[in-house]
Amino acid sequence: MSTAHEVPKTLMVSGFRVRRSFGLGGLSKGATIAAAMVLLADGLIATQAPVTLLVSLPVTLLALGLAAARRHGMSALAYYWAKMSWRRAARVEANSYRRQLLEYPYALDMPGVGASATLVKAHDPTTGKPVGVVHDRATGYMTISTLLAPGGSLMAPTGSVQSSLRTWSSVLEAMSTDEQVKGASVTIQITPGAGEALGDDVAARQDPGAPKLAKQIVAELVRTTPHATASVAPWMSVTVDPSATVNPPTDLAEQVGEAIKVVDSLDLSGTGTDIERRATDIDVRRLVRSAYDPAVFNARDADFEELSWSECGPQAADDNWEEYAHDGGVSVSWVLREMPRRPIAYSVLLPLLAPGRFQRRITIAYRVLDPHEGEAVLEREISHAYQREQATAEVKGRAKWSQRADSRRAEEAAAQVAGGAQVVDWTLMVTVTARNTADLPAARQELERAVKATRGIRMRPAYGAQAAVFAAGLPLGYNPLVKG
Repeated sequence: MSTAHEVPKTLMVSGFRVRRSFGLGGLSKGATIAAAMVLLADGLIATQAPVTLLVSLPVTLLALGLAAARRHGMSALAYYWAKMSWRRAARVEANSYRRQLLEYPYALDMPGVGASATLVKAHDPTTGKPVGVVHDRATGYMTISTLLAPGGSLMAPTGSVQSSLRTWSSVLEAMSTDEQVKGASVTIQITPGAGEALGDDVAARQDPGAPKLAKQIVAELVRTTPHATASVAPWMSVTVDPSATVNPPTDLAEQVGEAIKVVDSLDLSGTGTDIERRATDIDVRRLVRSAYDPAVFNARDADFEELSWSECGPQAADDNWEEYAHDGGVSVSWVLREMPRRPIAYSVLLPLLAPGRFQRRITIAYRVLDPHEGEAVLEREISHAYQREQATAEVKGRAKWSQRADSRRAEEAAAQVAGGAQVVDWTLMVTVTARNTADLPAARQELERAVKATRGIRMRPAYGAQAAVFAAGLPLGYNPLVKG
Protein backbone atom coordinates (compact mmCIF):
# COMPACT_ATOMS: atom_id res chain seq x y z
CA MET A 1 0.00 0.00 0.00
CA SER A 2 1.47 3.35 -0.98
CA THR A 3 1.46 6.03 1.72
CA ALA A 4 3.04 8.80 -0.37
CA HIS A 5 1.02 11.99 -0.68
CA GLU A 6 1.81 15.60 -1.50
CA VAL A 7 2.12 17.83 1.56
CA PRO A 8 1.82 21.64 1.38
CA LYS A 9 4.89 23.59 2.55
CA THR A 10 2.82 25.08 5.35
CA LEU A 11 2.51 21.59 6.86
CA MET A 12 6.23 20.87 6.87
CA VAL A 13 7.86 20.58 10.30
CA SER A 14 11.48 21.43 11.17
CA GLY A 15 13.63 22.49 14.11
CA PHE A 16 14.69 19.07 15.42
CA ARG A 17 18.11 19.19 17.01
CA VAL A 18 20.14 16.89 19.24
CA ARG A 19 21.71 18.41 22.34
CA ARG A 20 25.49 18.54 22.07
CA SER A 21 27.93 19.69 24.70
CA PHE A 22 31.39 21.03 23.87
CA GLY A 23 34.50 18.93 24.53
CA LEU A 24 37.87 18.15 23.02
CA GLY A 25 38.33 15.63 20.22
CA GLY A 26 34.68 14.78 19.86
CA LEU A 27 34.23 14.13 23.58
CA SER A 28 31.40 15.59 25.58
CA LYS A 29 32.08 18.23 28.24
CA GLY A 30 31.76 15.67 31.06
CA ALA A 31 34.01 13.17 29.25
CA THR A 32 36.62 15.88 28.65
CA ILE A 33 36.72 16.78 32.36
CA ALA A 34 36.88 13.08 33.32
CA ALA A 35 39.71 12.49 30.82
CA ALA A 36 41.69 15.42 32.22
CA MET A 37 41.30 14.11 35.77
CA VAL A 38 42.35 10.56 34.77
CA LEU A 39 45.42 11.83 32.88
CA LEU A 40 46.33 14.00 35.88
CA ALA A 41 46.02 10.97 38.18
CA ASP A 42 48.18 8.91 35.79
CA GLY A 43 50.83 11.64 35.92
CA LEU A 44 50.79 11.91 39.73
CA ILE A 45 51.12 8.14 40.12
CA ALA A 46 53.94 8.10 37.56
CA THR A 47 55.97 10.58 39.62
CA GLN A 48 56.28 7.84 42.27
CA ALA A 49 56.28 4.80 39.96
CA PRO A 50 57.08 5.71 36.33
CA VAL A 51 56.68 2.11 35.16
CA THR A 52 52.90 2.32 35.77
CA LEU A 53 52.63 4.51 32.66
CA LEU A 54 53.31 1.42 30.54
CA VAL A 55 49.86 0.13 31.60
CA SER A 56 47.84 3.17 32.66
CA LEU A 57 48.57 5.35 29.62
CA PRO A 58 47.53 2.81 26.91
CA VAL A 59 44.39 1.93 28.90
CA THR A 60 43.47 5.60 29.32
CA LEU A 61 44.07 6.35 25.64
CA LEU A 62 41.97 3.31 24.61
CA ALA A 63 39.11 4.49 26.82
CA LEU A 64 39.34 8.01 25.38
CA GLY A 65 39.34 6.62 21.84
CA LEU A 66 36.20 4.58 22.55
CA ALA A 67 34.52 7.59 24.17
CA ALA A 68 35.20 9.71 21.07
CA ALA A 69 34.20 7.01 18.55
CA ARG A 70 30.53 6.50 17.63
CA ARG A 71 28.58 3.25 17.31
CA HIS A 72 24.86 3.13 16.54
CA GLY A 73 24.58 6.86 17.29
CA MET A 74 26.11 6.64 20.77
CA SER A 75 29.66 6.66 22.04
CA ALA A 76 31.42 3.34 21.48
CA LEU A 77 32.43 3.35 25.16
CA ALA A 78 28.77 3.57 26.28
CA TYR A 79 27.76 0.85 23.80
CA TYR A 80 30.43 -1.66 24.86
CA TRP A 81 29.97 -0.81 28.54
CA ALA A 82 26.24 -1.56 28.19
CA LYS A 83 27.01 -4.83 26.42
CA MET A 84 29.43 -5.89 29.16
CA SER A 85 26.85 -5.04 31.81
CA TRP A 86 24.16 -7.02 29.99
CA ARG A 87 26.42 -10.07 29.61
CA ARG A 88 27.30 -9.90 33.31
CA ALA A 89 23.58 -9.79 34.15
CA ALA A 90 22.84 -12.65 31.72
CA ARG A 91 25.59 -14.77 33.29
CA VAL A 92 23.77 -14.72 36.66
CA GLU A 93 20.32 -14.88 34.90
CA ALA A 94 19.37 -11.42 36.18
CA ASN A 95 17.77 -10.72 32.80
CA SER A 96 15.25 -13.57 33.24
CA TYR A 97 11.99 -13.35 35.19
CA ARG A 98 9.77 -16.18 36.39
CA ARG A 99 6.73 -15.28 38.46
CA GLN A 100 6.24 -17.21 41.67
CA LEU A 101 2.92 -17.93 43.34
CA LEU A 102 2.74 -16.78 46.94
CA GLU A 103 0.00 -17.22 49.48
CA TYR A 104 -2.56 -14.42 49.84
CA PRO A 105 -2.08 -11.51 50.62
CA TYR A 106 1.53 -11.73 49.47
CA ALA A 107 2.29 -11.16 45.80
CA LEU A 108 5.24 -10.15 43.72
CA ASP A 109 5.29 -6.76 42.05
CA MET A 110 5.84 -6.33 38.36
CA PRO A 111 9.42 -6.80 37.20
CA GLY A 112 11.80 -4.15 35.91
CA VAL A 113 10.78 -0.52 35.53
CA GLY A 114 7.21 -1.31 36.65
CA ALA A 115 8.28 -2.72 40.03
CA SER A 116 7.39 0.42 42.00
CA ALA A 117 4.03 0.94 40.28
CA THR A 118 0.65 -0.11 41.57
CA LEU A 119 -2.85 0.39 40.20
CA VAL A 120 -5.42 2.42 42.12
CA LYS A 121 -9.12 2.25 41.26
CA ALA A 122 -10.61 5.70 41.71
CA HIS A 123 -13.71 7.64 40.72
CA ASP A 124 -13.65 10.94 38.90
CA PRO A 125 -15.29 13.43 41.32
CA THR A 126 -16.70 15.38 38.36
CA THR A 127 -18.28 12.59 36.33
CA GLY A 128 -18.43 9.84 38.95
CA LYS A 129 -16.95 7.39 36.43
CA PRO A 130 -14.14 4.97 37.38
CA VAL A 131 -10.55 5.92 36.61
CA GLY A 132 -7.45 3.74 36.71
CA VAL A 133 -4.55 5.62 38.32
CA VAL A 134 -1.04 4.15 38.30
CA HIS A 135 0.80 5.20 41.46
CA ASP A 136 4.60 5.12 41.53
CA ARG A 137 5.38 4.33 45.16
CA ALA A 138 9.04 5.38 44.75
CA THR A 139 8.45 8.91 43.45
CA GLY A 140 4.84 9.54 44.45
CA TYR A 141 3.97 10.38 40.84
CA MET A 142 0.54 9.47 39.43
CA THR A 143 -0.08 8.49 35.81
CA ILE A 144 -3.54 8.76 34.27
CA SER A 145 -4.28 7.51 30.75
CA THR A 146 -6.95 8.77 28.39
CA LEU A 147 -8.38 6.63 25.60
CA LEU A 148 -8.52 8.58 22.34
CA ALA A 149 -10.38 8.37 19.05
CA PRO A 150 -8.20 10.16 16.47
CA GLY A 151 -9.68 11.44 13.24
CA GLY A 152 -7.86 11.13 9.93
CA SER A 153 -6.14 14.24 8.62
CA LEU A 154 -4.87 13.14 5.19
CA MET A 155 -8.05 14.32 3.44
CA ALA A 156 -8.67 17.27 5.76
CA PRO A 157 -8.24 20.86 4.53
CA THR A 158 -4.81 22.36 5.11
CA GLY A 159 -6.27 24.96 7.44
CA SER A 160 -7.81 22.28 9.67
CA VAL A 161 -4.50 20.44 9.97
CA GLN A 162 -2.67 23.69 10.76
CA SER A 163 -5.26 24.46 13.42
CA SER A 164 -4.78 20.99 14.98
CA LEU A 165 -1.00 21.47 15.06
CA ARG A 166 -1.36 24.89 16.70
CA THR A 167 -3.77 23.50 19.28
CA TRP A 168 -1.42 20.63 20.12
CA SER A 169 1.33 23.23 20.57
CA SER A 170 -0.95 25.03 23.02
CA VAL A 171 -1.44 21.78 24.96
CA LEU A 172 2.35 21.39 25.26
CA GLU A 173 2.61 25.02 26.38
CA ALA A 174 0.01 24.38 29.09
CA MET A 175 2.10 21.44 30.30
CA SER A 176 5.26 23.56 30.41
CA THR A 177 3.73 26.10 32.76
CA ASP A 178 2.20 23.51 35.11
CA GLU A 179 4.79 22.38 37.65
CA GLN A 180 2.72 19.32 38.51
CA VAL A 181 2.90 17.86 34.99
CA LYS A 182 6.15 15.92 34.74
CA GLY A 183 5.73 14.30 31.35
CA ALA A 184 3.37 12.72 28.88
CA SER A 185 3.32 10.09 26.19
CA VAL A 186 1.06 9.25 23.28
CA THR A 187 0.84 5.63 22.16
CA ILE A 188 -0.91 4.12 19.16
CA GLN A 189 -1.25 0.34 19.13
CA ILE A 190 -2.11 -1.36 15.84
CA THR A 191 -3.27 -4.96 16.13
CA PRO A 192 -3.89 -7.03 12.95
CA GLY A 193 -7.46 -8.16 12.54
CA ALA A 194 -8.41 -11.53 13.98
CA GLY A 195 -9.12 -13.77 11.00
CA GLU A 196 -10.46 -16.71 13.02
CA ALA A 197 -13.56 -14.85 14.15
CA LEU A 198 -14.39 -13.72 10.59
CA GLY A 199 -13.81 -17.20 9.21
CA ASP A 200 -16.06 -18.80 11.81
CA ASP A 201 -18.80 -16.24 11.15
CA VAL A 202 -18.67 -16.74 7.37
CA ALA A 203 -18.63 -20.53 7.72
CA ALA A 204 -21.70 -20.43 9.96
CA ARG A 205 -23.70 -18.25 7.57
CA GLN A 206 -22.53 -19.62 4.22
CA ASP A 207 -25.21 -21.28 2.10
CA PRO A 208 -24.08 -24.82 1.20
CA GLY A 209 -25.85 -24.45 -2.12
CA ALA A 210 -24.05 -21.26 -3.11
CA PRO A 211 -22.25 -21.19 -6.50
CA LYS A 212 -18.70 -22.53 -6.47
CA LEU A 213 -17.25 -19.22 -7.76
CA ALA A 214 -18.96 -17.27 -4.96
CA LYS A 215 -17.55 -19.68 -2.38
CA GLN A 216 -14.05 -19.27 -3.84
CA ILE A 217 -14.26 -15.46 -3.74
CA VAL A 218 -15.53 -15.45 -0.15
CA ALA A 219 -12.80 -17.91 0.89
CA GLU A 220 -10.15 -15.68 -0.72
CA LEU A 221 -11.52 -12.62 1.09
CA VAL A 222 -11.45 -14.46 4.42
CA ARG A 223 -7.89 -15.59 3.77
CA THR A 224 -6.57 -12.11 2.99
CA THR A 225 -8.68 -10.02 5.36
CA PRO A 226 -6.54 -10.66 8.50
CA HIS A 227 -3.62 -8.93 6.75
CA ALA A 228 -5.69 -5.99 5.57
CA THR A 229 -7.60 -5.02 8.69
CA ALA A 230 -6.44 -3.84 12.07
CA SER A 231 -7.81 -2.49 15.30
CA VAL A 232 -6.26 0.78 16.45
CA ALA A 233 -6.04 1.63 20.16
CA PRO A 234 -4.57 5.09 20.89
CA TRP A 235 -4.11 6.51 24.36
CA MET A 236 -2.33 9.39 26.07
CA SER A 237 -0.68 9.01 29.48
CA VAL A 238 0.12 12.04 31.65
CA THR A 239 2.46 11.77 34.63
CA VAL A 240 1.65 14.15 37.48
CA ASP A 241 3.39 15.02 40.75
CA PRO A 242 0.40 15.79 43.01
CA SER A 243 2.72 17.09 45.75
CA ALA A 244 4.19 19.91 43.61
CA THR A 245 1.70 22.46 44.85
CA VAL A 246 1.43 25.07 47.59
CA ASN A 247 -0.77 22.82 49.72
CA PRO A 248 0.36 19.28 48.95
CA PRO A 249 -2.22 16.55 49.61
CA THR A 250 -1.46 14.44 52.65
CA ASP A 251 -2.98 11.04 51.93
CA LEU A 252 -3.32 8.78 48.91
CA ALA A 253 -6.97 9.62 48.25
CA GLU A 254 -6.23 13.35 48.11
CA GLN A 255 -3.19 12.74 45.89
CA VAL A 256 -5.30 10.76 43.42
CA GLY A 257 -7.95 13.50 43.41
CA GLU A 258 -5.30 16.16 42.80
CA ALA A 259 -3.82 14.15 39.90
CA ILE A 260 -7.24 13.73 38.26
CA LYS A 261 -7.87 17.47 38.62
CA VAL A 262 -4.57 18.30 36.89
CA VAL A 263 -5.22 15.93 33.98
CA ASP A 264 -8.78 17.26 33.60
CA SER A 265 -7.32 20.75 33.11
CA LEU A 266 -5.56 19.66 29.89
CA ASP A 267 -7.95 20.43 27.05
CA LEU A 268 -7.34 18.24 23.98
CA SER A 269 -10.25 19.60 21.96
CA GLY A 270 -9.14 20.90 18.58
CA THR A 271 -6.03 18.72 18.40
CA GLY A 272 -7.57 16.43 15.79
CA THR A 273 -8.53 13.75 18.27
CA ASP A 274 -11.55 13.07 20.42
CA ILE A 275 -11.47 11.87 24.00
CA GLU A 276 -13.24 8.55 24.32
CA ARG A 277 -12.91 8.37 28.12
CA ARG A 278 -10.44 8.19 30.97
CA ALA A 279 -8.95 4.72 31.10
CA THR A 280 -10.53 2.69 33.87
CA ASP A 281 -8.63 0.18 35.97
CA ILE A 282 -10.00 -2.55 33.68
CA ASP A 283 -8.76 -0.67 30.59
CA VAL A 284 -5.27 -0.36 32.11
CA ARG A 285 -5.24 -4.07 32.99
CA ARG A 286 -6.35 -4.96 29.45
CA LEU A 287 -3.70 -2.78 27.76
CA VAL A 288 -0.89 -4.09 29.96
CA ARG A 289 -1.86 -7.76 30.07
CA SER A 290 -2.65 -8.01 26.34
CA ALA A 291 0.75 -6.50 25.52
CA TYR A 292 2.50 -9.33 27.33
CA ASP A 293 0.01 -11.91 26.01
CA PRO A 294 -1.61 -10.69 22.74
CA ALA A 295 -3.90 -13.74 22.69
CA VAL A 296 -6.11 -12.20 25.41
CA PHE A 297 -6.56 -8.86 23.61
CA ASN A 298 -10.24 -9.57 22.82
CA ALA A 299 -11.09 -11.19 26.17
CA ARG A 300 -14.12 -10.02 28.16
CA ASP A 301 -13.87 -7.18 30.69
CA ALA A 302 -14.81 -9.64 33.45
CA ASP A 303 -11.65 -11.62 32.75
CA PHE A 304 -9.47 -8.53 33.35
CA GLU A 305 -11.50 -7.34 36.34
CA GLU A 306 -10.51 -10.47 38.22
CA LEU A 307 -6.79 -9.99 37.58
CA SER A 308 -4.61 -8.63 40.34
CA TRP A 309 -2.09 -5.96 39.32
CA SER A 310 0.83 -8.38 39.61
CA GLU A 311 -0.98 -10.84 37.30
CA CYS A 312 -1.14 -8.18 34.55
CA GLY A 313 2.62 -8.37 34.05
CA PRO A 314 4.57 -11.21 32.48
CA GLN A 315 4.48 -14.65 34.02
CA ALA A 316 7.87 -15.35 32.45
CA ALA A 317 10.18 -13.10 30.45
CA ASP A 318 13.73 -12.99 29.11
CA ASP A 319 15.27 -9.57 28.43
CA ASN A 320 17.76 -10.28 25.66
CA TRP A 321 20.19 -7.90 23.94
CA GLU A 322 17.98 -7.24 20.89
CA GLU A 323 14.61 -8.84 21.71
CA TYR A 324 12.27 -9.40 24.65
CA ALA A 325 10.61 -12.81 25.04
CA HIS A 326 7.42 -12.79 27.15
CA ASP A 327 4.33 -14.90 27.78
CA GLY A 328 2.61 -14.82 24.41
CA GLY A 329 5.30 -13.67 22.00
CA VAL A 330 8.64 -12.12 21.27
CA SER A 331 9.01 -8.36 20.86
CA VAL A 332 11.58 -6.13 19.27
CA SER A 333 11.81 -2.48 20.35
CA TRP A 334 13.60 0.30 18.51
CA VAL A 335 14.36 3.83 19.71
CA LEU A 336 14.98 7.11 17.93
CA ARG A 337 18.55 7.72 16.80
CA GLU A 338 18.22 10.97 14.85
CA MET A 339 15.57 13.06 13.15
CA PRO A 340 16.13 14.50 9.66
CA ARG A 341 17.83 17.89 9.56
CA ARG A 342 15.60 18.98 6.67
CA PRO A 343 11.92 19.94 7.00
CA ILE A 344 9.64 16.90 7.07
CA ALA A 345 5.95 16.39 6.52
CA TYR A 346 3.66 16.40 9.57
CA SER A 347 2.56 12.92 8.46
CA VAL A 348 6.08 11.46 8.44
CA LEU A 349 5.05 8.69 10.88
CA LEU A 350 2.38 7.37 8.52
CA PRO A 351 4.43 4.31 7.37
CA LEU A 352 4.90 3.28 11.00
CA LEU A 353 1.16 3.59 11.62
CA ALA A 354 0.15 1.53 8.58
CA PRO A 355 -1.29 -1.92 9.49
CA GLY A 356 1.06 -4.84 9.09
CA ARG A 357 1.22 -8.52 9.81
CA PHE A 358 2.32 -8.05 13.42
CA GLN A 359 1.11 -6.02 16.38
CA ARG A 360 2.96 -2.71 16.56
CA ARG A 361 3.06 -0.03 19.25
CA ILE A 362 4.35 3.48 18.46
CA THR A 363 5.03 5.80 21.40
CA ILE A 364 6.14 9.43 21.53
CA ALA A 365 7.28 10.45 25.02
CA TYR A 366 7.42 14.13 25.98
CA ARG A 367 9.00 16.22 28.69
CA VAL A 368 8.17 19.88 28.22
CA LEU A 369 10.74 22.23 29.71
CA ASP A 370 9.43 25.25 31.61
CA PRO A 371 10.13 28.58 29.81
CA HIS A 372 13.15 29.51 31.97
CA GLU A 373 14.79 26.10 31.66
CA GLY A 374 14.14 26.03 27.92
CA GLU A 375 15.75 29.43 27.43
CA ALA A 376 18.79 28.43 29.52
CA VAL A 377 19.21 25.20 27.55
CA LEU A 378 19.20 27.03 24.23
CA GLU A 379 21.64 29.70 25.40
CA ARG A 380 23.97 26.90 26.49
CA GLU A 381 23.52 25.12 23.14
CA ILE A 382 24.38 28.30 21.22
CA SER A 383 27.57 28.74 23.30
CA HIS A 384 28.59 25.12 22.70
CA ALA A 385 27.94 25.44 18.95
CA TYR A 386 30.12 28.58 18.71
CA GLN A 387 32.89 26.97 20.76
CA ARG A 388 32.96 23.97 18.41
CA GLU A 389 33.16 26.32 15.41
CA GLN A 390 36.04 28.31 16.95
CA ALA A 391 37.97 25.21 18.00
CA THR A 392 37.78 23.73 14.50
CA ALA A 393 38.67 27.08 12.88
CA GLU A 394 41.78 27.41 15.07
CA VAL A 395 42.99 23.94 14.04
CA LYS A 396 41.91 23.70 10.39
CA GLY A 397 41.64 27.34 9.40
CA ARG A 398 37.82 27.37 9.10
CA ALA A 399 34.78 25.80 10.73
CA LYS A 400 32.90 22.93 9.09
CA TRP A 401 29.73 23.71 7.15
CA SER A 402 27.84 21.26 9.37
CA GLN A 403 28.98 23.20 12.44
CA ARG A 404 27.83 26.50 10.93
CA ALA A 405 24.45 24.97 10.06
CA ASP A 406 24.15 23.60 13.60
CA SER A 407 24.83 27.08 15.03
CA ARG A 408 22.13 28.54 12.80
CA ARG A 409 19.62 25.92 13.95
CA ALA A 410 20.42 26.69 17.60
CA GLU A 411 19.93 30.43 16.96
CA GLU A 412 16.66 29.81 15.11
CA ALA A 413 15.40 27.72 18.04
CA ALA A 414 16.34 30.48 20.48
CA ALA A 415 14.50 33.04 18.32
CA GLN A 416 11.39 30.83 18.27
CA VAL A 417 11.48 30.47 22.05
CA ALA A 418 11.84 34.24 22.39
CA GLY A 419 8.67 34.47 20.29
CA GLY A 420 6.72 32.21 22.66
CA ALA A 421 7.58 28.68 21.45
CA GLN A 422 8.36 25.88 23.91
CA VAL A 423 11.37 23.58 24.17
CA VAL A 424 10.43 19.93 24.28
CA ASP A 425 12.54 16.90 25.07
CA TRP A 426 10.97 13.99 23.25
CA THR A 427 11.75 10.58 21.86
CA LEU A 428 10.15 7.98 19.64
CA MET A 429 9.88 4.27 20.46
CA VAL A 430 8.43 1.44 18.39
CA THR A 431 7.71 -2.12 19.52
CA VAL A 432 6.64 -4.94 17.22
CA THR A 433 5.45 -8.28 18.62
CA ALA A 434 5.56 -11.70 16.95
CA ARG A 435 3.62 -14.64 18.37
CA ASN A 436 6.62 -16.99 18.22
CA THR A 437 10.36 -16.94 17.57
CA ALA A 438 9.91 -18.38 14.06
CA ASP A 439 8.10 -15.17 13.02
CA LEU A 440 10.64 -12.88 14.68
CA PRO A 441 12.82 -12.33 11.54
CA ALA A 442 9.72 -11.37 9.55
CA ALA A 443 8.57 -8.98 12.31
CA ARG A 444 12.00 -7.36 12.47
CA GLN A 445 12.04 -6.99 8.67
CA GLU A 446 8.57 -5.41 8.70
CA LEU A 447 9.74 -2.87 11.27
CA GLU A 448 12.92 -2.08 9.30
CA ARG A 449 10.89 -1.46 6.13
CA ALA A 450 8.44 0.80 7.98
CA VAL A 451 11.29 2.88 9.40
CA LYS A 452 12.94 3.17 5.97
CA ALA A 453 9.62 4.25 4.46
CA THR A 454 9.64 7.34 6.68
CA ARG A 455 12.52 8.55 4.48
CA GLY A 456 14.72 10.19 7.01
CA ILE A 457 13.95 9.09 10.56
CA ARG A 458 16.87 7.03 11.87
CA MET A 459 16.14 4.43 14.54
CA ARG A 460 18.11 1.61 16.11
CA PRO A 461 17.38 -1.38 18.33
CA ALA A 462 17.20 -0.62 22.05
CA TYR A 463 20.33 -2.60 22.84
CA GLY A 464 20.16 -4.18 26.28
CA ALA A 465 17.04 -2.18 27.18
CA GLN A 466 14.32 -4.15 25.41
CA ALA A 467 12.18 -4.73 28.52
CA ALA A 468 12.34 -1.06 29.56
CA VAL A 469 11.37 0.28 26.12
CA PHE A 470 8.60 -2.35 25.89
CA ALA A 471 7.20 -1.07 29.22
CA ALA A 472 7.56 2.59 28.18
CA GLY A 473 4.82 2.05 25.60
CA LEU A 474 2.35 0.82 28.22
CA PRO A 475 0.32 2.78 30.82
CA LEU A 476 2.66 1.61 33.59
CA GLY A 477 3.72 5.07 34.73
CA TYR A 478 7.22 4.74 33.25
CA ASN A 479 8.44 7.62 31.07
CA PRO A 480 12.17 7.45 30.20
CA LEU A 481 12.37 11.28 30.05
CA VAL A 482 10.89 11.87 33.51
CA LYS A 483 13.34 11.84 36.39
CA GLY A 484 12.14 10.82 39.81
